[in-house]
Formats: sequence, C-alpha cells, structure tokens
Amino acid sequence: MADDVITLLHRQHETIRTLFTEVETAAGDERKDAWHQLVRLLSIHETAEEEIVHPAIARVNGGKPIVDARIAEERRAKELLSTMHDMGPDAEGFDTLLVQLRDDVLAHANHEEEAEFPLLRKVHDQERLERMARAVEAAEAIAPTRPHPGVESPIANMALGPLVAVVDKTRDAIRKVLG
Repeated sequence: MADDVITLLHRQHETIRTLFTEVETAAGDERKDAWHQLVRLLSIHETAEEEIVHPAIARVNGGKPIVDARIAEERRAKELLSTMHDMGPDAEGFDTLLVQLRDDVLAHANHEEEAEFPLLRKVHDQERLERMARAVEAAEAIAPTRPHPGVESPIANMALGPLVAVVDKTRDAIRKVLG
C-alpha cells in the first residue's frame, strides 16, 4: 500500500526530530550540514502543508480555527528560522535560538498529529489520503528550500513558491559546490 499523507508527514516529523538532535550534538561541518538539511526539510514540509493539508482541514466543519492556529505557529517558526539561517550555526546565541526553535517546531508537529491528522483520517478515505501524499510530494519538489516568512497561504505559495524555489535551489547548488 502506498503511503498516505498522514504516514508521510509523520515520517517527516520523525526526521525533523532526528535532525534537531544532530544539529544540537554535531560540530563543525557535520553541524552545518545537519543544519542545512533541517532548514531545507522544514521549509519544504511547511510549504506542502500550507498548500495541501491546511486547505483540506479548513474545509472540514470546525477545521478553520485548527488551521489558523497551525499557520500562526508556522509563521513564528519561519521568522525564527529565517533569523537563524541568516546568522548561521556558528554564531553566538544560535544554540539558545535553536532550543526555542526546536521546542516551537516539535510542539507544532504534536499539534498537527493530535488535531489535524485524526481529522484528516476521519473525513477522507484511504485513496484520498494517498492522493494527498502524492500532492504533498509534488509540492515539496517545487517548494522553496529556505524559510520565507509571510508566505503562508496556498495562493502565496503557488504564486511565489516556484520562483523563490529556483533562487533557493541555485543557492543550495552553489553552497554544495563551494563546500
């Protein structure tokens, strides 16, 4: 059986948890690499949720307040992630912000797992959840790889996301070449 959207996002949440631990415990280039992987995964993951998952939840009776709360959490996390991305993992004060970001992101993931995922499972059949997983994967393939606070709506993501993603992916390629 193909992954459904809940399984896919839950697995990504586990990877995010692991990457936070790697950033916290690694040093030097390993820390920088883990940090860049974390930034990339958080960026594409949230973009896909904003385009696919949140609209599906918002259409459910009582879903809009759940989505509004998740989007507010995402915006705060993106702002912090953007600040931290600009300063880099070797900067003074980074570790303090990393703890705050980790706590915020993991609380956000728990809120999704407890509020959104059961609602998705309740209102959508397995086939629909599997199609949503494919849509999430497609959205992630063209999503920006860096945080862009203020771009949290599906319309903004669809309009700006692909353009910003090209710039982000070009920067990623340059960083990889330069080491």
